Amino acid sequence: MGIVRILVLETLGSAPREAGTAMLVTAEGQEGTIGGGALELMAVERAQAMLAGWPSAQEARIPLGPALGQCCGGAVRLVWERFEALPDPLPPVRPLMAEGPVPPALAARAAALPAGAAPRLENGWIIEPSASPRRPLWVWGAGHVGRAIVQVTAPLPDIAITWVDLAPELFPDPLPHGVTAIPAATPQALVARAPRDADHLILTRSHALDLELCHALLGHGFASCGLIGSATKAARFRARLTALGHGAEAIARIACPIGDPSLGRHPQAIAVGVVATLLSHGGVKQERRTG
Repeated sequence: MGIVRILVLETLGSAPREAGTAMLVTAEGQEGTIGGGALELMAVERAQAMLAGWPSAQEARIPLGPALGQCCGGAVRLVWERFEALPDPLPPVRPLMAEGPVPPALAARAAALPAGAAPRLENGWIIEPSASPRRPLWVWGAGHVGRAIVQVTAPLPDIAITWVDLAPELFPDPLPHGVTAIPAATPQALVARAPRDADHLILTRSHALDLELCHALLGHGFASCGLIGSATKAARFRARLTALGHGAEAIARIACPIGDPSLGRHPQAIAVGVVATLLSHGGVKQERRTG
């Protein structure tokens, strides 16, 4: 049966998603979104028909108007590609309506495009530069809040999640696409494997382990770090980390508490607040209390 990849090749005017957005369709379901609504429903139905037979690739310009029950006023150009198995990585130049080897001049132009550049269709060939490097996020803990944060974050295409916990049975099966789960008896030993530009969220069920992770990360380096807990926990950790030899300025980079208190303390509400801050501020920030 294989898999069909739907790519937003181009947008004209107002559209639900930007050029370069893609989703996958299989006989079992779908992954990702090109914006939902009637457009996506039509695109998925066409992909399902492709899974059942011919053709193996197609392209169409779709007006976002009354025919779809939409009033965006723009249009999107979509490409459907069927694969037996999705190549990893995708070739940056692929035939849509072309045959034969990739023309050298076309390959050279594709190689010169920067990562993340918009895809294009040229003489029957799809040119899709490699995606920009994904932002590394390490989630320490697979309890209720950890699972909620991964559930909210995993669909985002620009974030690569590494998820660490003592108990392998806490990880969902199957894992969300793009999530790497690492069961570890000593999670703090994995800190050395994290990129120094990674964001970190410490959400374990052990305050002692939380402290060890904070201590290890302060010695290793990070882009941002959030620690779940109360203001009291934050004060105690500051004192203990100071005793371990860390300076006040470095310790202050660990945000605690995290989330948006106005959203509530339900795990999903905490996750929404944390991820919103991560996306809007470029890292994990301490929650702002009001009132």
